[in-house]
Formats: sequence, structure tokens, C-alpha cells
Amino acid sequence: MLNRRYLRIKVYQSLYAYWQSDSSNAARIEKELFLSIERTFDLYVGLLMLFGEMRRLAEQRIEDRLKKHLPTAEDLSASRRFVDNPVLVLLSEGPRLQADADKRRVSWGGHNEMLSKLYKQFESSEAFKAYMALPTTTPKKDQAIIADLFLEHIANYEQLHDHYEAKSIYWLEDLDLACSLVKRTIEEVRPAEGDLSLNDLTREPAEEQSFVSTLYRRAIDQGEEHEAAIAARASNWESDRIAITDMILMKMALTEAREFPEIPVKVTLNEYIEIAKAYSTPKSKNFINGILDKLFAEMKENGQIRKVGRGLLES
Repeated sequence: MLNRRYLRIKVYQSLYAYWQSDSSNAARIEKELFLSIERTFDLYVGLLMLFGEMRRLAEQRIEDRLKKHLPTAEDLSASRRFVDNPVLVLLSEGPRLQADADKRRVSWGGHNEMLSKLYKQFESSEAFKAYMALPTTTPKKDQAIIADLFLEHIANYEQLHDHYEAKSIYWLEDLDLACSLVKRTIEEVRPAEGDLSLNDLTREPAEEQSFVSTLYRRAIDQGEEHEAAIAARASNWESDRIAITDMILMKMALTEAREFPEIPVKVTLNEYIEIAKAYSTPKSKNFINGILDKLFAEMKENGQIRKVGRGLLES
């Protein structure tokens, strides 16, 4: 499930593009915003498809050893433990994953060199060698080696990062989220069930779509009003001297506080401070905190912020 912080970051990126370009592009940028969120699922499916590729390469490695002109006893008795790992088999052959990959046209065709290097790196790891040397294995150990393959090798594979960076300038946030979804999928694999339970990006898609669309549109609609309010409370600062990132994040926070009565003000404030830590200057969090504190207090007094639900009014 997509967390709200990720959605806020996506909206921030789109608002940044909007306010840095021709203001007539709002509808086009909003469309690209939703496409970007949807592409995160493509990334998730693509990462899951890598398990099938690793299994294929492991199977190919065994076959190549058997086809040697003079195979050794070791070649002839090559272990199939990894290839037959029940967790890996399900990740490789799950019908739902295959259907989603076909639907989204996600494939690793044409990247055999990159994948071969990844598999060789994993095959030479101490974790892989220890797993293959076990006298017997267990479901827990089968799951652990697949988690190691992903967390220690796939998720940190530099060539894979380069591949995705070429596709999206925002690849880091997308990859982080997709990796967390893959990790959860591995943890939830139950081979006996015969198929994967893929993590939906949103368990309440209509609600999340509304959150994104409302936050994006209303932040634009209320932009001038909020900029004036921010400038009035930013002593010794002209609005055009405030970092554009800080200005956008504060506009978003003010819009969120006004438009989403079910979200506590404290949650909104903390979320935008955390985003500022990643996207703005070291001093931004204190600056944003100070301005928003003042404005939230004023907006509560004049009725612009109205929260519903127990415990939200003073949050």
C-alpha cells in the first residue's frame, strides 16, 4: 500500500513542475502525476520478475555443467536446491504475477548481460554458499535466502539503479517504495497457497486518488492566498527570497490542513517537516515549523481549519 508521505512527495514534485512552467499545464501535469504513481507498480512487478530471471540463470548454469565434454562428479551432481526453492518457484511461476507482467508489458528481455552479472555476484556470496551447503533446509531458511538475494544483491545492484535512473528522475523514491513492497511480498509468500498475494499500491484506490487530486488542485487554487499569508508571517523575508521548495511544502501543508478534516494538524505538520529534511536546506525544517505553527493557530481561530473525529481538534 502506498503511504501518504510517498503521495505527498509525488504531489510536491508535480507542483514544483507546475510552478516552474507555464501555468496552463495543470491538467497535463496532473495526468503525469497519476501515471508516475501507476509506474511504481510497474517497478514493483519488474523487481519481482527478477526472481524468475535468477532462477532461469541458475537452471542454465546447472545445464551447462551437465553438457560439459568431460563433466566432473561435482558437475554431474550439481545441487538444485536453489532452483527448487519453493519460495523462488512461486515467485517465478505465480500466475497472477505473470498476468500482471504481461498486462503491463514488463520484461527483462535484452538485459541478459546485466542479469548474468547479478546472478554471478549472488552465487559467489557467502550466504548462497552456506545455503547450498546445508545438510537439509527448512521453509524458514528457504525464505531467508530469497530475502538475502533481494535485500543484499538486487536492491543494491548499481547497474539496476542505473537502469531505473534512466527511466525516471524520481527513481530513488519509486525504487525505495517498490523495494519495501517486494520485501513484504517475500515475507508473505506461502508456497502451499499456489500463488502470490501481490501488494496493491492502494487498498482504497478511490480514496487515495481523491487525496492526490484534491491536494494537487486545491494547492494550485489556494496558491496565491497561501503565499501572501506565508510572506506576511515570514519576518525579514520577501516571498521571492523564500526557497521554492519551502514555499511549495508550506502551501501544500496549509491546503491539507484545510481540505482534509480527518487528518490531524500535527500529522500534517510533521509530514511536511520530514519531507523538507529530504528535499530542502538544513534550516528549512525550523523555518517551516515556525511559519506553519503561526498560520495553523490563526486558521483554527478563524474557522479555516475544521477537524472532525475525536481528538483531532487540538491535534
